[in-house]
Amino acid sequence: AVLIGGHIDSVPNGGWLDGALNVVGALEVMRALAPQERPVTLRLVDWADEEGARFGRSLFGSGAAAGALRPDDVRNLQDGDGVALPDALAQHGVDLDRVNEAGRQLENAAAYLELHIEQGPVLESMDLPLGVVLGTFGVERHAVRFTGQHAHSGSTPMEVRKDAFIAAARSAVAFRDDARRRDDVRATTGFVNVSPAIVTAFNGLCEMSLDQRALDPAVLASMLDAAEEATVRIATEEDVSVDWKQLWRIEPIPFDEDLISLAEETLNEVAGTSHRLPSGPLHDAAEMARLIPTVMIFVKSLGGLSHTKDEDTPEEDLELSVQALHRLTLKTMQWAKE
Repeated sequence: AVLIGGHIDSVPNGGWLDGALNVVGALEVMRALAPQERPVTLRLVDWADEEGARFGRSLFGSGAAAGALRPDDVRNLQDGDGVALPDALAQHGVDLDRVNEAGRQLENAAAYLELHIEQGPVLESMDLPLGVVLGTFGVERHAVRFTGQHAHSGSTPMEVRKDAFIAAARSAVAFRDDARRRDDVRATTGFVNVSPAIVTAFNGLCEMSLDQRALDPAVLASMLDAAEEATVRIATEEDVSVDWKQLWRIEPIPFDEDLISLAEETLNEVAGTSHRLPSGPLHDAAEMARLIPTVMIFVKSLGGLSHTKDEDTPEEDLELSVQALHRLTLKTMQWAKE
C-alpha cells in the first residue's frame, strides 16, 4: 500500500494550512483516484497529535505507529493544567501501553507521501511554488528549570537577589548567540513560566523550553553541550540552581532517494521547475522514514510564516501542490508495484 496524508491538529493561535492541507489534499487525491483501477492499495492517514502542543511530545501518533514512542518515556508528561498524558488518552479511549499496536497498520506499507507548507521563506525568496524535501532536521527539546528564592521587589538589594528569571533570560540569549555562530541551525526558547509572577516580587522559579535543530547529529550534540554549559555557568553567577529535563529528541532523518527523484520529476512536470531543500520543522514523515520509503513536497509559505494566524499560501500554488501530490501518488503506486 501507498500511504498519503499527514495531520490536522494545530497549535494555539495557529494557521489554517499547517496540518489541514496535507490531509485535505490527500483526501482530494483519494477522491480523484477512487473510480480508477490502482496497481496497489492507496490509504489515507491522519496522524494524532503531530504538533505536541499540549504535552510537549511531537509526532505522537506516527511515533507510536513507528515504534519510536515508548510509553514509559511519556508516561509522566503533564499539560499546563496538571493533567497527565495517560489520563488524557484514557478519556478518549486510548490506552498508552497499547499505542504501539498501531504499527500493525504499516505491515503492508510500501511508501509514504506527505504534502506540507514549507513554513519558511526559501521557496518564496526563490519565487518557486514547490520544492522537494531531502529530510528533516534532528531535534533536541528540553525544559530547563532555574530555582532561586523569590522575595519582595522593594526590600531586596540587587546584589543579593537569587532571581531565577534573570538566569533564564541570560540563558535564552546564550542559546540564540550560539546558534547564530553556527551554519543553518536553530535554537528557540518557546515558553517561559515564572513563579510567583506578581509585580511586587522577583521570581524564585523559572522554567523555560529549549528547542534545538540541526541536520548534522554532531553539530546538534555540540549545541546541546554548549547550552548545558552556559546554563551551569549562568546559574552559578546568579546564585541559583538549574535542572534539565528532556522533553523529546529525534535524530536527523533523510528521505528516500528514489522517491526524492520521483518527486523532483513530478514537480518539473507540474510546475516547470523544482528545488531540493531540508525541513527545519518536524513532520510525521520523519517517523515514517524510519520504516518505509518516504518523501515530502513543500508548497510556498507567504512571508515564511507558520504557527500564526498570518500563515498563508496563494490559492494557485495550493492547487498546484495538490496536482503534484496526485501525480506523485500515481508514480509512486507504479514504483511500488514494480
